[in-house]
Order: sequence, then structure tokens, then C-alpha cells
Amino acid sequence: MNKTVLLNNRELSDVEVQSAREAIVAMGKELIERKLVAGSWGNISVKIADGVYAVTPSGRGYASQEPKDIVIIDNACSTLDGELTPSSESKLHTAIYSACPEAKAIIHTHSIYASALAAMRKPVPAIIEDIVQIIGGRVNCAEYALPGTQELADNAVAALNGRKAVLLANHGTVCWGKSLEDALIVSEILEKAAQIAIICQSCGGAVELSSEDAEVMHSFYEEHYSKRQLGLEK
Repeated sequence: MNKTVLLNNRELSDVEVQSAREAIVAMGKELIERKLVAGSWGNISVKIADGVYAVTPSGRGYASQEPKDIVIIDNACSTLDGELTPSSESKLHTAIYSACPEAKAIIHTHSIYASALAAMRKPVPAIIEDIVQIIGGRVNCAEYALPGTQELADNAVAALNGRKAVLLANHGTVCWGKSLEDALIVSEILEKAAQIAIICQSCGGAVELSSEDAEVMHSFYEEHYSKRQLGLEK
């Protein structure tokens, strides 16, 4: 029989909380394998319920993480459950959840090509179809702010502009999704698009898709193709 736990005045199934912790641990290993992060850099979170989030701990490498290491926090980034210190970027995560109600998971990476554009403080242009279909179009680079600060969180939210991803100047990327798997796809597509953009820059540049075409493709993906991927539409 499932037990319940009271977190942030919400009664939640302990299975639900444990499942979020296990999913984050598995995703951390996936990020290392796909070379989107290294060591303990970057962070991952899952929205369990309104005002209740599971997030990776600060300074703990993904390879050795266990479900018990994952910290449960609230909107104020206060620890609700867990013995370790939550990620120093917890403010970034909670700010995006507040700004994007559809977001159920967030992945912050230091992937090479996207980080290169972030270091140049340049956006990832909408030059390939999958970035507009999945992410929504050009991905902006947020104004620089020190890591772990509220200013960084505010700058990232301001730069999202309806997209599922944003670059953090001289830092890395933040991607959100309707699930952890969705956030991973966004992270991978963003890195692929950044790599293509850098290659194109060395060959004279690329032609960016129009905002009108981007909107058509993104709407089709959200309303139809993504549902087909989940088996919800034929």
C-alpha cells in the first residue's frame, strides 16, 4: 500500500516522490553518456506538484548519485526533504516553473557548441526545422549574471520569449519540457542546432527560417506530431 508524505502542505504519494528522484538519477547518467554535462556541472529538476520540486544536489557528480541524494524543494528553494544542499541554480529552476506552467522538467547543461555561442553571447538561429518544431524558433542568449543569483534566473526567464530553451551568457543552456524525456530532446536539438550554426558561420553564414514558417511548424508539432510520438494521435 502506498504511503503519503506531507510536503509544502500537499499530501503526495511517497511513490511519486521516489519516482521523481529515480528519474533524475537516471537522467544524470544519460546526460554524461550523451556528453551534455561533465562531472557535477549542470543540474536537473522535476516538478512533482505545484510548489514541490525534485532537484539535483550541489556538487555531487552524476555518476555516483543515488535517489536519496535528490533534494525536494519549494518555490522559495527551501528544502522540504533531503539531507544534501540543493543545486545552487535552484532559483533558476523555480523561476522557469513559475513562468512556464507547462514545464514539468528542466535540464541545465554545459554542452560544447551551445556553450560556445553563449560565450559569444549570440543566439542559436532558427536555421533547421527541428529547432523551430520542438523549441519554437530562435533561442536567445540571456544577459549575463553571476551563477546562482536571482538576477540570472530573472534574465533567463526574460530571454525565453515563449521558447523551450535559453542560453546563459558565458555559462551554458537551460531547457524545459513536459517531461524529463522531452527536456532531453530539447537539450539535444539545441546542441545540434548550435553546432550547425557554428559550422555555417565558418562557411559564410546560413539563411534563417521566417518567423511565419517557424510558427506554422511549431504549431503542427505541438498539436499533432508530438501526440503521434506518444501514441495519442494516428
